[in-house]
Amino acid sequence: MDTFNLLFEASDDVGIMAMSLRALIIFVATLIFLRIAGRRSFGQKTAFDLCVTVLLGAVLSRAIVGASPMMPALAAGAVLVLAHRLLAILAIRWEVLDRLINGSERKLIENGRKDQNQMRAALVSERDIDEALRKKSSDASVESVLYAILERNGEITIIPRSSK
Repeated sequence: MDTFNLLFEASDDVGIMAMSLRALIIFVATLIFLRIAGRRSFGQKTAFDLCVTVLLGAVLSRAIVGASPMMPALAAGAVLVLAHRLLAILAIRWEVLDRLINGSERKLIENGRKDQNQMRAALVSERDIDEALRKKSSDASVESVLYAILERNGEITIIPRSSK
């Protein structure tokens, strides 16, 4: 019974063996949770996906260090992952919910002209635009851009004007 309490109950005095076993258990549980959550939890990098990542780490880390009992921490982690998955499924079906959760893209440049209002609203600076242009091409300029779009995950996509 002592071993059970040492591994699964909250404790102020967690030894090296107990913490190592807790870490191993939480590692395996986290892998299972992430398989349930699906690839988008880490792949999309939207605020919605980042939310589950940060919260899952925070909740499960408490079980490793003994600040929370393991079973309630695992249950809380499972609830977070299942809520994320359910909201993702519902967002696929309802565009309004998708926009509410993930936001909308913003057109920062159109036909070689920066939209200062959109840039301000998105908190995108001139330097951010310059960096995105450099990543697209070393000789890219604002004038050579048909569209620059701030995607929902925070990346800026540059669509050059056609050379035709």
